Formats: sequence, structure tokens, C-alpha cells
Amino acid sequence: MFKKILVANRGEIACRVFKTAKRMGIATVAVYSEADRLALHVEMADEAVFIGPAPASESYLLIDRIIDACRQAGADAVHPGYGFLSERAEFAERLAAEGIAFVGPPVGAIQSMGDKITSKKIATEADVSTVPGYMGLIDDADHAVQIASQIGYPVMIKASAGGGGKGMRIAWDDAQAREGFARSKSEAASSFGDDRIFIEKFVTQPRHIEIQVLADQHGNCIYLGERECSIQRRNQKVIEEAPSPFIDEATRSAMGQQAIALAKAVNYTSAGTVEFIVDKDRNFYFLEMNTRLQVEHPVTELVTGVDLVEMMLRVAAGQELPMQQQDVALNGWAIESRLYAEDPFRNFLPSIGRLTRYRPPVEGEDDAGCIIRNDTGVFEGGEISMFYDPMIAKLCTWAPDRNSAVEKMADALDHFEVEGIGHNIPFLSAVMDHDRFRSGAITTAFIEEEYPDGFHGVEADQQLAVDLSAVAFVLDTITNELHSTPSDHRFTTGGSAKLIGRTVRMDRDNVAASLERDGAMFIVTIGNHTALTIDTDWRPGEPLARLSIDGTPVAIKTDRIPGGFRLRHRGVEQRIQVLSGRVAELASLMPEKLAPDTSNLLLCPMPGLIVALNVDEGNTVEEGQPLAIVEAMKMENVLRAEKSGTVARIPVKVGDSLAVDAVIMEFET
Repeated sequence: MFKKILVANRGEIACRVFKTAKRMGIATVAVYSEADRLALHVEMADEAVFIGPAPASESYLLIDRIIDACRQAGADAVHPGYGFLSERAEFAERLAAEGIAFVGPPVGAIQSMGDKITSKKIATEADVSTVPGYMGLIDDADHAVQIASQIGYPVMIKASAGGGGKGMRIAWDDAQAREGFARSKSEAASSFGDDRIFIEKFVTQPRHIEIQVLADQHGNCIYLGERECSIQRRNQKVIEEAPSPFIDEATRSAMGQQAIALAKAVNYTSAGTVEFIVDKDRNFYFLEMNTRLQVEHPVTELVTGVDLVEMMLRVAAGQELPMQQQDVALNGWAIESRLYAEDPFRNFLPSIGRLTRYRPPVEGEDDAGCIIRNDTGVFEGGEISMFYDPMIAKLCTWAPDRNSAVEKMADALDHFEVEGIGHNIPFLSAVMDHDRFRSGAITTAFIEEEYPDGFHGVEADQQLAVDLSAVAFVLDTITNELHSTPSDHRFTTGGSAKLIGRTVRMDRDNVAASLERDGAMFIVTIGNHTALTIDTDWRPGEPLARLSIDGTPVAIKTDRIPGGFRLRHRGVEQRIQVLSGRVAELASLMPEKLAPDTSNLLLCPMPGLIVALNVDEGNTVEEGQPLAIVEAMKMENVLRAEKSGTVARIPVKVGDSLAVDAVIMEFET
């Protein structure tokens, strides 16, 4: 076995590999850029080597820098993680020339499967079912339109060297095919250094399901079940689970056997993933093979008990797999939620900044046997940089069945505290409570279909509105007790008293409320609703309130606002005030504050880099016309005109780095 391993990556995946390496007694080496000097993966490793400036193209993507780091540290193996150099055949070749083991597949397999056009040809030859499409290279936008028309819309335009949702666009007509070709080609060039594009049929009502394979250097190859990855946004996976609620044993076996056939066709070794698109009738078609560890690998580990990183290390060291296909059993259900630094209320645009609070739920097994796992590469006080992927953490739960795993995830998200940046916890919570997700009737169009106008939070039903109002009343009471003088105390530990005349104000509606304390318990009545019994050990200033409402444990995030609290729970956000009758009466007379009029401005929706300006000052634009392209966290975002108008001023230029809400264009009023 190896003595010292270098991880040519950063963030949570570097930390993940270090955990297994340390358990196996292998020394660990981190590499880091200027932006990552204080990163968690640097702190976690036994030693670390500086490799250059913050941009990945000047540090993590430079093979020479990684090789030099191996020489400095004396590493005898490199684990590439995912992204960056993980699927670069040249990297594996260079390591081999240096006598350093690459913890991954052979060069030939990387080359064959890394090119989507070549991989589909090999899959066809191996009798693996494939999606109809054009496997030749697309010359230009006109050629793209011609091919798309021949295949039949809708089509998927994809970068041949793509991955992670980059360089991918769906086109439903000629215009979208032209623009999709241009954007995919540009993203592919900037992300992979390879702008080749191909086109294939887009399967409607599809599920994205992948098979985990594991192969050694002795001819053994097995599959470890499937992962359902259909909850996607912009072709980027958001929530994954294992097994799939849709796949039956016959389909699982057929997909697994085809995945093994493909792996053997390219003499694959190490861990790899064969991705399929599956239609409503369980017909499945090969998409691509990822010759690396997948982001969502923890759910497979949780249901199989197999440490995939350990297997990768053992295979790279020449050892045989310790199990055969008949030894693989799927036990229980696992869910993974990807926590991203992005604002779901602003169309999931990236968010950067400092994590002023980062408190994940406690990892491990609870009294009911359910498990929480959190793979992360950040810490409280750390910074989310604009230079890298916006992932904060991968929160995973395991339970004996799917319903329990989903409920455990919903509760874990309730307890996950992240402040200082925009994040997608409210959205993840909303999905966990969504009836369609709970039923398992999902496709890759789930987010688009269920949130066609974007995510605007969840509207509280009547009971939750009552619960939150009662909680706000309790928190306000506890706060007032703390700030009162001894002679002002109306509650004592053993006594009881009643507050009369309080008004709970939510969404400009006033409701009479009363509260009575019985020892450590609060009995709260909101309007004419049934009284609620609430117990909590919350103290003023704590951002998370753990309560029991009529015996049911609940976790609610809290922020103090004038006269009350902003409460967040399961995707719901409510501002609730607890006021005296007269104050509530006067509050009803206050005019509602209106947002400033920015209709004549194009504002930068996220911190990012201006890579294109599509119009000039004085131009007349039409609704839907592309105005500018902003690149943020390795993704290009096209900003379009919301209405017709004339460009009056453009105060920025290509290459400028902009903050959120910076003015890109002004229009004549």
C-alpha cells in the first residue's frame, strides 16, 4: 500500500479522501492556491504545498505544479478527486512517467470515455443502449441547426469533453439551437480547453440514473447498484438518492450488466460511473461514463457499506477487489442534498462571501438507527470564493426506508445553520416536503415544472402559520423576561400567569393571542385556534430554536426584527411581530415600504466577470434579446432584456469584475 498520497484537488472532496487515507495509515498531502491558504483541506492534511494564484487555470489545472508538489512532498500516489485534472489522460501519463501512481483508471479508459463522441461509439459496439444522435463534430451554428432538425427537436447540445453540467444546452427550435451551440462551445473552451460539440436527442420525461462500477487490475468488475440523480438545475445535480424509487430489480440488473460490459470494453479499473437516461417505460440509454469518483458517491457508500475511496486506493496499489457481485447488497435508503452558495430567491445565482455562521447537524447514528453524514470543505469564518465551485457541503442521511430517509433529511436541513452568504437550504427543504418528491414521481424536469417562475419560498399553510405565530410569541416572551427587572417578572419557574392583549402580526394581519406559562411549558392560543403547548430551552440571541410543539420536536431558525422575529422553517420564511394592542393598531396604519424602481436598469445578478456585451449605447433592444454575459463560478449566464427599449448608457466593459446589483446598462425612460 502507498505510504504518502497527494490529493490534486481542494474543498470537500480533498477532505473526504484524506479521511479514508488517514484511517488506512497513509500520510496525506494537500495542494493549495493563494485563495485556499486557510482552507479546511490544508488544515486537515499532514503537509501542504502551495501551487499558485487563485484562478484554477493558474494553479489546480497546471499539471507541472502538481508534479512539482509530488516531488517536494515525496508522494508516491495521487488521488485526483473530481473536476480539475481528474479526467485528464495527460495528467495520468505524466504521473506514470514520474513513477507516481494515479488513483484512477488507465489512460486508455480516460481517453475513450472522456470524449463523449468516442464513448458512444464504444458503447454501441459493446451492445450498450445509446440515445439517437449525431456523433460527428459540429462545424458551426448553421451545421448545428441542420443536425438538430434532422434528429428532431428537442435536442441536447453537449460539449464532447464536458461534465458537471457545463457546456450543455437543450434546444427546442432553430433559434435555441444557434444560441445553445455558441454558449456550449464557449463554456467548453473555457472549462475544458476543448470546444468540440455534439448533438443528441433529448428524451422527454427522463430520469437520470447512474450505475456505480468498481473494477480491479485482475479482471474483476462489479456494479454497486444505482443512484437516482433526477433533481437537477441547469443540468447540475442537486439531490441524489440510492437506490432509485423507480428502478425494479430486472432493470437494475440489466443496467448493471451493460455498465460492466462497457467498463470491460475499455479495460477499466478503479471506481467509475456509467450514466443512463431512463424514460417512463424504463427504457434506458447510455449518456456517458465518468472515469472518476462522483460527487454523489456517499449515498452508494451508505447503502452498500463499501468505502469507494478505499477501494480506489487498493485497486491502484494492485490489490484485488475483496468482494464479488453476489456479495453486493443494498441496505436501506440514502439521500444526498448538495448545499450550494447560491441564492434560490434570485434564480439560484451564485453567492460569495464569508461564512459568519456554519453549524451543520451532528453527524452519526441516532437512537432510531438513522445516520447523518456531512462531507464538507468549509468552516465557520471561512470564505466562499468566486474562483471555484459554489458547493458548501454534501449533507447525507440514511434510514431503513425512503420515507424515513427523506424525513431525516428534512430535519437535518432544519438544523443546518449557514449565515453570511446566500444558500439553497430553503429550496432543499421545500423539495423534501414536496408531495411529488415524496411520492418518487420525479424527472429531470422536476424543478422546471414545479417552480416554472423560480423559487419564491413556500407559503405556510394555516397550521404552520399558527405554529410560527405561537413560537414568535414564546420567543418574544423569553426575550422580555431576560430584559426585565426582578420586580417586573410576571413568570416564575413554578408559577403561572396570563398575558392578555397581545397581538400577533403576520403579513399585515393582526390576530389576538394569549400566553400562559405552566412551569417550563408555554400554552399559547392564537385567535380562535386550539391552544398549543410549547417547550423550549432557547435563549435570546440563539439563531436556532429547538422546540417541542404539542410533543413534536421542531427546529426553527430565528432572527430578531423590530417588535418580533423572522422565522425560517421548511422553506417558509415569515416575519412575525408580537405587539401590544395599541401598537398593532398603529402599525396597521403604516404605509407599506415599496422597493425602488429599477425597471430602467440592467443589474448584475451575481458577483461575476463580464465576458460579453451584446449591444452598444444607443441600440434599440427587444424583449428577450441577449444583452450581456456574466461568468460566475465557471458558468456563463446570459442576461436578457425584460422589455423593449433603448440603451442609454453602459458604464462597464468586458473584463470588469462586478458585485451584486452593479449597474451594467441603463435604458431610456
